Amino acid sequence: MIQVNRERYEIVEEKREGFNEEAFIGRFSDVLEKYDYIVGDWGHGQLRLRGFYDDNHEKATFDTKISHVADYLYEYCNFGCAYFIVKRMEFVEGEEAPPRFDGSSANTLKLKRKFSATKEETQDEQ
Repeated sequence: MIQVNRERYEIVEEKREGFNEEAFIGRFSDVLEKYDYIVGDWGHGQLRLRGFYDDNHEKATFDTKISHVADYLYEYCNFGCAYFIVKRMEFVEGEEAPPRFDGSSANTLKLKRKFSATKEETQDEQ
């Protein structure tokens, strides 16, 4: 199980060891939270993510239905590329949702300090 922001995902398919948690979290965008499935494929060393809905989802169009993911992989991905499909999991009733980074300035400042400290430590080691 993978957790990004408040959403949890489980890997439902993986080809050629295509899933890399660090890369997935790094490329993840809030826009993808609305989708039921996320497909990640590798091309030229870069991970591309695309969202898909369950077939019976009201917002699903022909191209965004999970039943057409094979067409997407065939038409838009490099032949034989490594890829994975993750499915968004629902929270169980009574389970507390994890906190979400809200982008407030206090949280941003903490993140900046953390990364600044890491950069300084790296420079000191050299």
